[in-house]
Order: sequence, then C-alpha cells, then structure tokens
Amino acid sequence: MSFGLNPTQTPEYIRTFDNDFKTRYNSSNYNYEGTEIVSKTPSGSGDYEDYKNGDVKREEQNNTDALSLNLGPISWLFYIAIAIAVVFLVYILLNEGGTGLFTSKRKKALNTYSEITAENIENADIQTLIKHAENDNDYRLAIRYYYLLVLKTLSLKNHIKFEDDKTNNEYLNEVKNKPFSKNFEYTSYLYNYIWYGEFPLNLDKYNKAKENFSDFLKQVN
Repeated sequence: MSFGLNPTQTPEYIRTFDNDFKTRYNSSNYNYEGTEIVSKTPSGSGDYEDYKNGDVKREEQNNTDALSLNLGPISWLFYIAIAIAVVFLVYILLNEGGTGLFTSKRKKALNTYSEITAENIENADIQTLIKHAENDNDYRLAIRYYYLLVLKTLSLKNHIKFEDDKTNNEYLNEVKNKPFSKNFEYTSYLYNYIWYGEFPLNLDKYNKAKENFSDFLKQVN
C-alpha cells in the first residue's frame, strides 16, 4: 500500500500572523466596535482596474462631529415657549389681528359710528353702541345709532343696498313700494331733524323718538 501524496493534492502550509496585520483591517468594512461612520465616496474614473487595484478611496468621518442642539435641563422652557407662541398665533387669527378671517359670522365691536361701513355694518354690534350712548346720556348719538340699525335691518332683509356714500333720499326711493315706506320716511325725518338739525334731547324726548324707531324695526322684522 502506498502512502505517497496524491498528485492532485496541494501541500498543507502553516499559516502565521503578519506583524502588520492590523493595518489591513482599518477600513469601514471591518468596523466591529459600534462607532457610527458617515462616509462619502469621491467621484472616480469609473474604470474597473482602478476599483480592483484599490485606487478608489472612501473619506471617513465620525458623525459625532456633526452639529447638534442639546438644550440640557432647560429644554422644557424651550417647549413651553413654542407652545405659548402657537397659542398666541391662534388667538390672533381668531380675532381682529387675523383680518377678521374667522370673525365674519360674529358681531364686531366698533367704537364709533364712523367705523361702520358697508363692509362691516351687517356684523356690527350696533345695539351695544346704543347702550353706550344711553349710558353717557348722549341721546342724539343714540338716535344716530338707531338709524344705522334701521339701515342695517333693511339691508339684511334685502330691502335696500347699504352704501357708504348713499343719501337718505336714495334709500327712500328703494323702499317706496314697500308697505312700511311711510314709516321709514318719518323715521328718516326724525333722524335728520335730531342729528343734523342738532335738536337737543332730554330723556323724555329721547324715549318718544326711540319708541318710533323700535316700532319700525318690529314692523320690518
């Protein structure tokens, strides 16, 4: 029996560690320590020979060098400030600061009759203005507001089209065929006489004029 080597077998070599073996395993392919690596590959020639020969290099950097925001123990103050800013923004949008975006369906608080225009009369809180004038004993001003309330009511009922530069005679022409046209004519007379005629009013005279306006509003409504 022969114990010679088979001609197809290769002799067994004894493998040893090279002294510089560690330098061969420094790339990201052999990163077993858990350090996160952010890498980027520069553009190359695209030739296979360069890739095979290891000419394509990868630039490596530790992502711990990236800019990060760490507020530490005051982080809760940062989040509270954001929450307050959001609440304030919502408040502004829901009120007049948001150009009335969400208040078109509500009564708007106006301070004087000069602020009432064709754009806002339908949502103006004229009743509150009347109360303020009565509390100040300014009965002529209260009558002015009552007349604006009459015009607002007629506008809402589509009897007239309220416009800033329209005269009382033009409003009278718009309702001349309405059953309340005579009463509106008398109401307009009272307003012109008291406001433009600067007719002085005490409480008794004011209540009589107020009753006429109230009766007319009930008729229209």
